[in-house]
Amino acid sequence: MSKPKAIPSVSVTYAHNGTSTQPNALGMRPMQERAYQKRGEQYLLIKSPPASGKSRALMFIALDKLENQGLKQAIVVVPEKSIGSSFHNEPLTQFGFWADWIVEPKWNLCDASGTDSGKVNAVQKFLDSTAKVLICTHATFRFAVDKFGIEAFDQRLIAIDEFHHVSANPNNKLGEYVGQLMARDKTHIIAMTGSYFRGDAIAVLHPQDEAKFETVTYTYYEQLNGYQYLKQLDIGYYFYSGSYTDEIMQILNPKEKTILHIPNVNSRESTKDKIKEVEHIIEALGEWQGADPQTGFQLVKTTDGTILKIADLVDDDPSKRDRVSAALKDPNHKNNRDRVDLIIALGMAKEGFDWIWCEHALTIGYRSSLTEIVQIIGRATRDAPNKTCARFTNLIAEPDASEEAVTEAVNDTLKAIAASLLMEQVLAPRFDFKPKNPNNQPTEGFDYGENGYDPNKCNVGFNPETGQIQLEIKGLAEPKSKEAKRICREDLTELVTAFVQDKQAIERGLFDEELVPEELTQVRMGKIVKEKFPILEEQDQEAVRQHAIAALNMIQQAKKTLNETGGSYTPSLLNLPDPTNQPDTPTSDRLESEPTPNTALIDGVRQFAFSVTELNMDLIDRINPFGEAYAILAKSMTEERLKQIAEVIAAKGISLTLEEARDLAKRALRFKQERGRPPSLTASDPWEKRMAEGVAFLQRKVKEDHNL
Repeated sequence: MSKPKAIPSVSVTYAHNGTSTQPNALGMRPMQERAYQKRGEQYLLIKSPPASGKSRALMFIALDKLENQGLKQAIVVVPEKSIGSSFHNEPLTQFGFWADWIVEPKWNLCDASGTDSGKVNAVQKFLDSTAKVLICTHATFRFAVDKFGIEAFDQRLIAIDEFHHVSANPNNKLGEYVGQLMARDKTHIIAMTGSYFRGDAIAVLHPQDEAKFETVTYTYYEQLNGYQYLKQLDIGYYFYSGSYTDEIMQILNPKEKTILHIPNVNSRESTKDKIKEVEHIIEALGEWQGADPQTGFQLVKTTDGTILKIADLVDDDPSKRDRVSAALKDPNHKNNRDRVDLIIALGMAKEGFDWIWCEHALTIGYRSSLTEIVQIIGRATRDAPNKTCARFTNLIAEPDASEEAVTEAVNDTLKAIAASLLMEQVLAPRFDFKPKNPNNQPTEGFDYGENGYDPNKCNVGFNPETGQIQLEIKGLAEPKSKEAKRICREDLTELVTAFVQDKQAIERGLFDEELVPEELTQVRMGKIVKEKFPILEEQDQEAVRQHAIAALNMIQQAKKTLNETGGSYTPSLLNLPDPTNQPDTPTSDRLESEPTPNTALIDGVRQFAFSVTELNMDLIDRINPFGEAYAILAKSMTEERLKQIAEVIAAKGISLTLEEARDLAKRALRFKQERGRPPSLTASDPWEKRMAEGVAFLQRKVKEDHNL
């Protein structure tokens, strides 16, 4: 049996530097303290990975708003009932805080039974009471606003968990009501999310509303850097051929605590019989011994005599699934590592599911939502004693020429590549880009490498405390407005998300042999920036575009440089680890003897920056952001498969649009102002030629319209 083949994947190892993140005098972890410092803001957005302590951060801030800022009540809004348990009573005084978080049982509507209308009436009773805290679902809150109006929530704090469920789409009721609350301006809002982007690429907020929020960002790098036990996170995407049930034991290691998500029954990867899929997986693991009468867990004896306890959340029989679900949520066993070994799920065990012992999140089939991928990864990133490693693996069916839905298969492949590029961005340390000027000085807290800061070069510095990479770039435009500076500091990942999800961008970036990279880096990304931030001045839009492209391309070039020089930023990229042949050396010991890929990434950025004559923005714009992804894809797919994908994409045909021509004409005007001549159609430089083609396109269009 052949092993599944890797596609362009993150497979990034993150090892922290041992920095302690002990709670402060008020019992707060670093992220919570950072958020608490902004407690006076009317609109606060907390962007922080799953399991980073957002719920407790809210508690600290809400108590202050109720006690010191004159608000009457706090309403915590969660996407589903199970997440309501995250906001149960917390004895914060035992950690040094001045008050406890108390929720009266009758006001936690997530724990209450009854109809939606009954819960909406309970919201009214709460608003009329002297009680301080209410917990309800997004749906209950929407229905309550429908019935009582926006004004009923004046002088109250509305805290919305998993804020990525909100959308600027007019059909999204929760997003509409958030906009109305902000327009009325008599409510405080705290928005919390582990992934401030949506799988459908629709904006979460309108730009004018987003600009009103003060943002607190806590990155994956910072989270992992501060953990006591978890030191390493690997992420990989892999192709397989045939049925996944025949390949899965190449990935599934029974010695790892695993959450396995089988494919949706409507997906290409599904066999269309989810019960048989679970049975096949159980049979592959060993000999079935029956079910535990108390927990409902399936008991399986492996070849070495170990009894695996498997939680089956796929079986729809309520009597079975409810028992299994209750056993998983039993608080008396939260800290019992041996409670369960493997959880098999379909739609459950994702957002809000808490199993700290999970070491491997294994997902079969592409997930159309990038947000869902981040949430699934979050299941494995809890810190737990002796848990030094965690990994996420996505198995995806390889495109097959015999399939009727070959276009769908190709689209899934492109989406997986987009997801891998995005996760590289999410997991990397943040960039701090600076224009290279003669009067630049080294910044305190940054390590500039063995030779220190060199005023004659474009320097690369790293701050291990903040997890930032500082990079000097000649010709880089600086943001001028406060909002543009915030975007460059906080929101570059959202722009990269929109860019890598842009079908035309990724299709052309991977398979258009005549592509001029600036068509993507300048025109396509420029269009995305203008659509996402229309309120910015044109010079700020250009500065934001440059920062976003620099962030994406520097990671890709660092990865390429390391791969060419034998570096280790992407371990196990083309060779899937065989779970039956794992090294005997403990993971923690291996980590101590291996160079950390955090350092490798910084080294890769330095190597690339120093390998070019001059690191400037023009050079960065001339890099195809998808070039490295294609290079690795070409190694992991047959020539026939690559040709098949290229043909599907080429069949669509890509022509210049009027909007793109206008953008090219604007850049042609800038070219003329800088060089004293217009771009030429016969130029040897492909980007100059493309700008000239844009001007010619507009001239023809004007002539055609005039002749009509």
